[in-house]
Amino acid sequence: MEIISTVGEVLKHKGHQVWGILPTATVYDAVALMAEKNIGAILVMEGDKLIGIVSERDYTRKVILKGKASKTATVREILTSPVTTVTPQDTVEHCMQLMTEKRIRHLPVLEGDRVVGLLSIGDLVNWIINVQRQTIQQLRGYISGQYPG
Repeated sequence: MEIISTVGEVLKHKGHQVWGILPTATVYDAVALMAEKNIGAILVMEGDKLIGIVSERDYTRKVILKGKASKTATVREILTSPVTTVTPQDTVEHCMQLMTEKRIRHLPVLEGDRVVGLLSIGDLVNWIINVQRQTIQQLRGYISGQYPG
């Protein structure tokens, strides 16, 4: 784990698993899948094409507060699109900056048009904490004379 880490490095550690749902599915189905998988957002896909994302925030703001029924409203009605995405070559710092500026918590990772992963703010924070922990251990080893070289 380097200080300047890429999205690709994070995905190698985290994994590439993503969950998707059709835009024609009900909001209830999307929320049920998010609950089952213990995730805060789900990608909205038509085949292999990313067309949007639905998060818990979308549900609360676009269904609950607008008085819609989750069993009849479709994912298409509440999805966020266009989606802010990153590539495996982007840095963790760039992702954190995007999430902060755009006030979002999830970033789909694309290689060309193909979805290869999904990062949450929690994934990035955990990565940064682990990098800092490793750096501290290396510095302690260096100061105490245990660091090689």
